[in-house]
Amino acid sequence: MESLDEVIDAMIADRVIHRHRRIWLLVIALVVVAVLVVLATGGWKEKKGRTVPTLTAPTTVTAGRYEFSFTKAEIVRTPKTEYDEAESKVKLYFDAKNIDTEEHESDIPGSKLLVLVPGGGADTIESDGITCRGEISWVLVYGLPPESCSTTFKVDPDFAAKTIEIGVLGESYEAVSGVFGANDNEFWQAEAPVAVVRLDPAVVVDDGGSK
Repeated sequence: MESLDEVIDAMIADRVIHRHRRIWLLVIALVVVAVLVVLATGGWKEKKGRTVPTLTAPTTVTAGRYEFSFTKAEIVRTPKTEYDEAESKVKLYFDAKNIDTEEHESDIPGSKLLVLVPGGGADTIESDGITCRGEISWVLVYGLPPESCSTTFKVDPDFAAKTIEIGVLGESYEAVSGVFGANDNEFWQAEAPVAVVRLDPAVVVDDGGSK
Protein backbone atom coordinates (compact mmCIF):
# COMPACT_ATOMS: atom_id res chain seq x y z
CA MET A 1 0.00 0.00 0.00
CA GLU A 2 1.39 3.41 -1.05
CA SER A 3 2.29 5.91 1.65
CA LEU A 4 0.88 9.41 1.79
CA ASP A 5 4.21 10.85 0.59
CA GLU A 6 4.23 8.54 -2.44
CA VAL A 7 0.68 9.55 -3.31
CA ILE A 8 1.55 13.25 -3.00
CA ASP A 9 4.69 12.75 -5.18
CA ALA A 10 2.62 10.92 -7.80
CA MET A 11 0.05 13.76 -7.90
CA ILE A 12 2.78 16.39 -8.26
CA ALA A 13 4.48 14.40 -11.06
CA ASP A 14 1.16 13.99 -12.86
CA ARG A 15 0.48 17.75 -12.69
CA VAL A 16 3.98 18.52 -14.00
CA ILE A 17 3.51 16.09 -16.89
CA HIS A 18 0.13 17.61 -17.81
CA ARG A 19 1.54 21.17 -17.57
CA HIS A 20 4.45 20.31 -19.88
CA ARG A 21 2.12 18.49 -22.25
CA ARG A 22 -0.06 21.58 -22.54
CA ILE A 23 3.00 23.73 -23.23
CA TRP A 24 4.23 21.39 -25.97
CA LEU A 25 0.75 21.20 -27.51
CA LEU A 26 0.61 25.01 -27.53
CA VAL A 27 4.06 25.22 -29.14
CA ILE A 28 3.10 22.67 -31.82
CA ALA A 29 -0.14 24.54 -32.52
CA LEU A 30 1.75 27.83 -32.96
CA VAL A 31 4.22 26.18 -35.35
CA VAL A 32 1.38 24.73 -37.44
CA VAL A 33 -0.35 28.12 -37.61
CA ALA A 34 2.92 29.79 -38.65
CA VAL A 35 3.46 27.24 -41.43
CA LEU A 36 -0.08 27.75 -42.73
CA VAL A 37 0.35 31.52 -42.73
CA VAL A 38 3.63 31.27 -44.67
CA LEU A 39 2.12 28.90 -47.23
CA ALA A 40 -0.94 31.10 -47.64
CA THR A 41 1.23 34.13 -48.36
CA GLY A 42 3.24 32.48 -51.13
CA GLY A 43 5.42 29.78 -49.64
CA TRP A 44 8.87 30.00 -48.13
CA LYS A 45 10.37 31.82 -51.07
CA GLU A 46 10.74 35.58 -50.82
CA LYS A 47 8.16 37.31 -52.97
CA LYS A 48 9.71 39.94 -55.22
CA GLY A 49 7.89 42.55 -57.27
CA ARG A 50 8.45 43.15 -60.95
CA THR A 51 11.29 45.42 -61.88
CA VAL A 52 9.48 46.65 -65.02
CA PRO A 53 6.16 48.52 -65.29
CA THR A 54 2.89 46.67 -65.88
CA LEU A 55 0.69 48.47 -68.42
CA THR A 56 -2.83 47.96 -69.74
CA ALA A 57 -3.61 48.02 -73.48
CA PRO A 58 -4.10 50.10 -75.50
CA THR A 59 -0.62 51.34 -74.72
CA THR A 60 2.71 52.13 -76.38
CA VAL A 61 6.03 50.71 -75.24
CA THR A 62 9.49 51.88 -76.33
CA ALA A 63 11.77 48.85 -76.47
CA GLY A 64 15.28 49.50 -77.75
CA ARG A 65 15.17 50.35 -81.43
CA TYR A 66 11.46 49.60 -81.78
CA GLU A 67 8.22 51.10 -80.59
CA PHE A 68 5.21 48.82 -80.09
CA SER A 69 1.64 50.10 -79.76
CA PHE A 70 -0.52 47.24 -78.48
CA THR A 71 -4.21 47.27 -79.39
CA LYS A 72 -5.92 43.91 -78.84
CA ALA A 73 -5.52 40.15 -78.43
CA GLU A 74 -7.49 37.02 -79.29
CA ILE A 75 -7.55 33.42 -78.18
CA VAL A 76 -8.03 31.58 -81.46
CA ARG A 77 -9.46 28.07 -81.16
CA THR A 78 -9.32 25.54 -84.00
CA PRO A 79 -11.79 22.70 -83.36
CA LYS A 80 -10.82 19.06 -83.67
CA THR A 81 -11.45 17.51 -87.08
CA GLU A 82 -11.33 14.04 -88.51
CA TYR A 83 -7.66 14.48 -89.31
CA ASP A 84 -6.34 17.07 -86.81
CA GLU A 85 -6.45 17.58 -83.07
CA ALA A 86 -7.91 20.71 -81.53
CA GLU A 87 -5.49 23.63 -81.25
CA SER A 88 -5.38 27.05 -79.64
CA LYS A 89 -3.15 30.08 -79.98
CA VAL A 90 -3.00 33.59 -78.64
CA LYS A 91 -2.90 36.24 -81.35
CA LEU A 92 -1.58 39.69 -80.53
CA TYR A 93 -2.24 42.82 -82.60
CA PHE A 94 -0.01 45.90 -82.50
CA ASP A 95 1.66 48.63 -84.52
CA ALA A 96 5.46 48.50 -84.80
CA LYS A 97 7.83 51.33 -85.65
CA ASN A 98 11.59 51.45 -86.19
CA ILE A 99 13.03 54.21 -83.97
CA ASP A 100 16.72 53.35 -84.36
CA THR A 101 18.22 56.81 -83.80
CA GLU A 102 21.65 55.25 -83.24
CA GLU A 103 22.31 53.54 -86.57
CA HIS A 104 19.29 54.57 -88.67
CA GLU A 105 19.22 51.00 -90.01
CA SER A 106 16.23 49.06 -91.34
CA ASP A 107 15.74 45.66 -89.71
CA ILE A 108 13.36 42.82 -88.91
CA PRO A 109 12.14 42.75 -85.29
CA GLY A 110 13.08 39.45 -83.68
CA SER A 111 10.52 36.97 -82.39
CA LYS A 112 12.16 36.97 -78.93
CA LEU A 113 11.15 40.59 -78.28
CA LEU A 114 7.59 39.54 -77.36
CA VAL A 115 6.72 36.67 -75.03
CA LEU A 116 3.53 35.39 -73.46
CA VAL A 117 3.71 35.34 -69.66
CA PRO A 118 1.41 32.48 -68.51
CA GLY A 119 1.94 33.14 -64.80
CA GLY A 120 1.84 30.60 -62.00
CA GLY A 121 5.55 29.98 -62.33
CA ALA A 122 5.26 28.56 -65.87
CA ASP A 123 7.91 29.38 -68.46
CA THR A 124 7.29 32.23 -70.86
CA ILE A 125 6.23 31.35 -74.41
CA GLU A 126 8.09 32.85 -77.36
CA SER A 127 6.16 34.16 -80.32
CA ASP A 128 6.01 32.41 -83.68
CA GLY A 129 7.49 35.46 -85.37
CA ILE A 130 6.23 38.96 -86.07
CA THR A 131 4.08 39.40 -89.17
CA CYS A 132 3.55 42.79 -90.82
CA ARG A 133 1.55 43.32 -94.01
CA GLY A 134 0.99 39.57 -94.14
CA GLU A 135 4.72 38.77 -94.27
CA ILE A 136 6.59 37.02 -91.46
CA SER A 137 9.91 38.78 -92.11
CA TRP A 138 8.78 42.30 -92.96
CA VAL A 139 11.57 44.86 -92.69
CA LEU A 140 10.77 47.94 -90.63
CA VAL A 141 12.39 50.98 -92.25
CA TYR A 142 13.74 53.69 -90.02
CA GLY A 143 11.85 56.96 -90.36
CA LEU A 144 8.66 55.48 -91.85
CA PRO A 145 5.28 55.45 -90.05
CA PRO A 146 4.31 52.42 -87.92
CA GLU A 147 3.21 49.20 -89.59
CA SER A 148 0.20 47.12 -88.51
CA CYS A 149 1.57 43.82 -87.24
CA SER A 150 0.62 40.70 -85.32
CA THR A 151 2.17 37.65 -83.76
CA THR A 152 0.94 34.37 -82.28
CA PHE A 153 1.84 32.18 -79.32
CA LYS A 154 1.10 28.45 -79.24
CA VAL A 155 -0.84 27.43 -76.11
CA ASP A 156 -2.67 24.32 -74.87
CA PRO A 157 -5.98 23.54 -76.62
CA ASP A 158 -7.95 24.29 -73.44
CA PHE A 159 -6.07 27.51 -72.67
CA ALA A 160 -8.35 30.15 -71.17
CA ALA A 161 -7.67 33.52 -69.59
CA LYS A 162 -9.72 36.61 -68.86
CA THR A 163 -6.55 38.68 -69.00
CA ILE A 164 -3.23 37.80 -70.64
CA GLU A 165 0.19 39.32 -70.06
CA ILE A 166 2.75 40.03 -72.76
CA GLY A 167 6.38 40.56 -71.84
CA VAL A 168 8.18 43.15 -73.96
CA LEU A 169 11.95 43.00 -74.33
CA GLY A 170 14.25 45.62 -75.76
CA GLU A 171 17.87 45.67 -76.86
CA SER A 172 20.49 48.05 -75.52
CA TYR A 173 22.93 50.01 -77.66
CA GLU A 174 26.25 49.34 -75.98
CA ALA A 175 29.71 47.85 -76.39
CA VAL A 176 31.20 44.65 -75.06
CA SER A 177 34.39 46.04 -73.61
CA GLY A 178 37.55 44.06 -72.97
CA VAL A 179 35.96 40.62 -72.91
CA PHE A 180 37.98 38.04 -74.85
CA GLY A 181 39.49 40.72 -77.04
CA ALA A 182 36.19 42.47 -77.78
CA ASN A 183 36.41 46.06 -78.94
CA ASP A 184 34.54 49.15 -77.80
CA ASN A 185 32.25 49.39 -80.83
CA GLU A 186 28.63 49.86 -79.78
CA PHE A 187 25.80 47.87 -81.32
CA TRP A 188 22.27 46.66 -80.52
CA GLN A 189 22.42 43.62 -78.23
CA ALA A 190 21.29 41.92 -75.01
CA GLU A 191 17.51 41.86 -74.97
CA ALA A 192 16.13 42.63 -71.52
CA PRO A 193 12.58 43.07 -70.16
CA VAL A 194 11.22 46.61 -70.38
CA ALA A 195 7.49 46.19 -69.67
CA VAL A 196 4.55 43.83 -69.22
CA VAL A 197 1.34 44.61 -71.10
CA ARG A 198 -2.05 43.28 -70.03
CA LEU A 199 -4.85 42.66 -72.53
CA ASP A 200 -8.33 41.13 -72.26
CA PRO A 201 -8.54 38.71 -75.20
CA ALA A 202 -11.62 37.91 -77.22
CA VAL A 203 -12.27 34.24 -78.03
CA VAL A 204 -12.40 33.43 -81.74
CA VAL A 205 -13.24 30.07 -83.31
CA ASP A 206 -11.35 29.31 -86.52
CA ASP A 207 -13.37 26.65 -88.32
CA GLY A 208 -11.58 27.16 -91.61
CA GLY A 209 -14.21 29.46 -93.06
CA SER A 210 -13.68 33.00 -94.21
CA LYS A 211 -13.62 35.74 -91.59
